[in-house]
Amino acid sequence: MNPQISGLSSMATRLVLADLSDHIRRAHGTPVRFESAGGVEIARQVHEGARADLIVLADGALADLEAEGHLIEGTVRPLWVSQVVAAVPEGTPVPPLDSESDLRTALLSAQKIAYSTGPSGTALVDLIARLDLADRLGDRLVQAPPGVPAGTLLSSGRADLAFQQHSELMDLPGIVVIGPLPGGTAISSTFSAGVLASSAQPGLAREVLDLLGSDAASKTARARGMRRASTTVAFRCPGETER
Repeated sequence: MNPQISGLSSMATRLVLADLSDHIRRAHGTPVRFESAGGVEIARQVHEGARADLIVLADGALADLEAEGHLIEGTVRPLWVSQVVAAVPEGTPVPPLDSESDLRTALLSAQKIAYSTGPSGTALVDLIARLDLADRLGDRLVQAPPGVPAGTLLSSGRADLAFQQHSELMDLPGIVVIGPLPGGTAISSTFSAGVLASSAQPGLAREVLDLLGSDAASKTARARGMRRASTTVAFRCPGETER
């Protein structure tokens, strides 16, 4: 059994990393354990000296950490892309979301609109401004606390429309996911990974990073509402044939 690899990640990738960590332990004999929190919180921990082997964050946040010297040069790679989806409380009317006009109607009809502290929340606020709705919707926006899925505000009655990464909303009870935003209003985030400069075992961390970018990992990610980033380098185990 190899020594344990520790990792840090944002909440959006928490479930897929849990699935993959279990697979890597069973199939490759390497224990992997990720701690997940809001992306802003994870970046703060790294800035304050948190030690781990791997980190998985939205690519913009990871690029900032790389530029500051917190990651081993050349290890950063994109892994998965996640779309932002809209959701409503279970048992309420589900608005259509086939066009930009539908999205505008859904936004203007909502009493409270939940969004996250992560990159999807920032992109949603930017989209609302681009749709020239910022003044009309400003007092209706409710930001979920860091690390808390925006969808929980639906089930608790604090919002009647929510937007967040599909991976964070798809399994929440008490809500209905409508689907991704239409056409040119679509929002997606790329999540990337790298080996932290604080890693005590960078060689093994690189091997685990290869496994996170593998074909098998991309299938797990799809089941969790993400798709493979197009520039991810495929990894094949010895003896595995290319498909």
